Amino acid sequence: MRVLDAEFTKGFIRMCNDGWEQGWHERNGGNLSYRIKDEEIESVKDDLSFDGEWKAIGTCVPQLAGEFFLVTGSGKFFRNVILKPEESIGIIKVDGSGENYQICWGLEGGARPTSELPSHLMNHEVKKRVTNGQHRVIYHAHTPNVIALTFVLPLTSEVFTRELWEMATECPVVFPDGIGVVDWMVPGGRDIAVKTSELMEDFSVAIWAHHGMFCSGEDFDITFGLMHTVEKSAQILVKVMSMGQPKRQTISPDNFRDLAKDFHVTLPEKYLYEK
Repeated sequence: MRVLDAEFTKGFIRMCNDGWEQGWHERNGGNLSYRIKDEEIESVKDDLSFDGEWKAIGTCVPQLAGEFFLVTGSGKFFRNVILKPEESIGIIKVDGSGENYQICWGLEGGARPTSELPSHLMNHEVKKRVTNGQHRVIYHAHTPNVIALTFVLPLTSEVFTRELWEMATECPVVFPDGIGVVDWMVPGGRDIAVKTSELMEDFSVAIWAHHGMFCSGEDFDITFGLMHTVEKSAQILVKVMSMGQPKRQTISPDNFRDLAKDFHVTLPEKYLYEK
């Protein structure tokens, strides 16, 4: 089977286009990666090449040795993924040491994987371990309302989680573990990758101050839905704050506890503080 005919590739391309249509990917902003299943790689193996040059990842991810990933390209525009997929995305393989990668398909014309590859792979390594292999998607987008909030809210997990939970009843059900927050750091390097991967031990959402969001999930629908829910909640909070009046009513800590009981989720008490 051709890579472009595979369902996982179609799902990847659709998610890229959905993010573009949401307005989350100006120019070459944002990136996406998918840890491909063994049977999916087997189905497209005849369309892959294994004679490419091995290049350094920029970090070490030994628990991903031998794994294949579908990734967006560095400097590539999400709006072009649906039009020119062979140039905009590619399949890479991680070597046995977890330190190098090889392009096996796509990224034509001398393109290379996203500059955030260290962050993606370090996050994949953590989420593979803590979810027993269930999480396969890492998504980074420049979500404008979340970014706006990083200029006015304290950059703490407790504040961001609580404020965004209060904006829509389904929020604590969709992200019951809360939201991690990374202070501003230079993107694309190992330092921010390490900090984000530390948060991914406990969260599936990490906010990069003044930059955007990182989300992890089992598949494309769940991961996109997670990003969408958090950003929509942020949009509501921005509107509420823009009204210039304090909240007259909101969801209380006891309301959250009742919600958790009925929806069978566990909400950490550290987010249910009295204001």
